[in-house]
Amino acid sequence: MSIDLNNIRNILGNQAYITDNSVEMSVYLSMQLQKPLLVEGPAGVGKTEIAKVLAQALNTDLIRLQCYEGLDATHALYEWNYQHQLIYLKMHDDGGLPKEKLEEHIFSDKFLLKRPILEAISREKPPVLLIDEIDRADEEFESFLLEVLSDWQISIPEIGTIKAKSKPYIILTGNRTRELSEALRRRCLYLWIDYPDFEKEMTILKTKIPNLDLKLGEQICAFMEELRNLKLEKTPGVAETLDWAQALTTMHFTHLDKQIVEDTLGVILKDWQDIRHTQDSLSELLEKTGVISRLS
Repeated sequence: MSIDLNNIRNILGNQAYITDNSVEMSVYLSMQLQKPLLVEGPAGVGKTEIAKVLAQALNTDLIRLQCYEGLDATHALYEWNYQHQLIYLKMHDDGGLPKEKLEEHIFSDKFLLKRPILEAISREKPPVLLIDEIDRADEEFESFLLEVLSDWQISIPEIGTIKAKSKPYIILTGNRTRELSEALRRRCLYLWIDYPDFEKEMTILKTKIPNLDLKLGEQICAFMEELRNLKLEKTPGVAETLDWAQALTTMHFTHLDKQIVEDTLGVILKDWQDIRHTQDSLSELLEKTGVISRLS
């Protein structure tokens, strides 16, 4: 698919993704150079969303590999459907088929369970392959992934080598829970997404929640901007801002006050120490936000 850099903003914007120059350029170059795009940044700032909106914009499938500690090749590439293989063998245990024929049947595509990476390279139309939170996987899996991304083929001992029919668009995300290897970084283009500034976050709110009261939206964004300056265990991202704005809109609030914020802190903060710390700093936060004038 031929895409000009000038089209990227429209492509992402049509999917209600509020972008900027760095995101547009990174996505464009990743597509043009057919290189993976490694997107890092705090949780909840829209890293995963890039892959989702790109798949929608290109009218192609999104295939997601969620990484976690202990993830191995079996869950990322393929595995055999052993239960179906056993059933097939029991159905033909009368000796009617030669051993070679039985092996040929049970180790065929019919009994192969394709996991995300094998599924991605098996598609005729390039999908978007999202390798989410790669930093949560072990270093051993990261090394294995390098080999697959370099050759774009997978060797299955019982079948042979399966080469990619087309290279998928690849988005890797990470929250920097550990340092990724230089080898992986060299193979990727890189994009850092930080917390949005006031104007960008307000634009996101207006786009995602059209019925949002503008005054409320401004107060929410100003409060979140100040809240992120506190030393928190889990700093809230844009996802939490959207949840909070949606919750307050659903309850028909048109402005913030101290009681409303206290009662709804659990929407934006997911750690009891963070809630306690915020409660202790709430008057100061509201004063900086400009909401303090409403307190009496």
